[in-house]
Amino acid sequence: MALRFIATTVFVALLVGVVLVAARGGGAASIAEWERENPIVPNRPAPFGMELFFQRVAAPRPERVRLGRWLFYDRRLSADGTVSCATCHKPEFAFSLSRATATGIHGGGGTRKPPTFLNAAVLPPVEEDAGPPALFWDGRARSLEEQVLGPIENPVEMGSTRASMVETLSKIAAYRPYFAEAFGSPAITAERVATAIADYERTRVSGNSAFDRFEYARDRRALSAAARHGREIFFWQGRCAGCHAGSNFTNGKFNNLGIGWDAANDRFADEGRYRVTGQIEDMGRFKVPTLRDVARHPPYMHDGSKRTLREVVEFYNRGGTPNRFQRPPLPKLGLNDADIDALVAFLHSLNGEGFQDTPPITFPR
Repeated sequence: MALRFIATTVFVALLVGVVLVAARGGGAASIAEWERENPIVPNRPAPFGMELFFQRVAAPRPERVRLGRWLFYDRRLSADGTVSCATCHKPEFAFSLSRATATGIHGGGGTRKPPTFLNAAVLPPVEEDAGPPALFWDGRARSLEEQVLGPIENPVEMGSTRASMVETLSKIAAYRPYFAEAFGSPAITAERVATAIADYERTRVSGNSAFDRFEYARDRRALSAAARHGREIFFWQGRCAGCHAGSNFTNGKFNNLGIGWDAANDRFADEGRYRVTGQIEDMGRFKVPTLRDVARHPPYMHDGSKRTLREVVEFYNRGGTPNRFQRPPLPKLGLNDADIDALVAFLHSLNGEGFQDTPPITFPR
């Protein structure tokens, strides 16, 4: 049995090597063309402040991360070849956007702000069953792999289908050796695409923020006086940490803040988690987002209706927007202008490092 396993392993390795050479035309020029800027690299350790949490997470295979990086930025995954995952999740905005909604194929637009997926590998479980974390604003996906395929199939985002995407990628000869490298055979499937992209997303880790250095390295100089005051408000007077809890500043639950409430018509513009569960108590509830690097991607809320962090804090300060589905209503915070400024300063201290990336220019073809 051991000899058979070794023989099979050697055969697969040789097959991958042969396919790689064939796809590259046997020369070094093709290798440099798209591999120079996207080589296989070892997984980097989690940045300071996040090391303990990522010890419990299995590190993705570097070969899959490399493949996933290409696929994440490759517009050929969309129906018309104009949109990639990175169209809505830009690295310079902490893998979110700097506007309220994204533009999909044919110039179409969604109704929700693309959320960041930083540190998604350590998101807390969803509240209902303590199972896998819930992704998207309404929690309809229960894994990064499931989340990846959602926008690809969404008619106003990437507008493709699993079959059409696989057909397109299967026609790109140079992708086959990288699927073989990552999965052991050159077969291209929707599930493998989702796994590779999800593994790339798992490497987008943020830490070593000013907050981390203050909190865990006891560097008293890491936070300004205003940010230190804001920290006190965040954890105590403002009770922000009740929902924005843990290493990633989210408890994984869903809240009704009243965003999008239309009092005149007694309805929400977007029903939120209710669309997923059908439970009336979920009407108008949306996932508590991570606050890591939150200052990098205004505007805010699921609909992008708050332009600045100050507007967000002011909204909470007045108790959100009351509506008949809130149980219980949001309390008012009683913050003055100086307190609000301090809390905003603290939120800026959550900007970290370790996730940054520069999109590849060339792709397998």
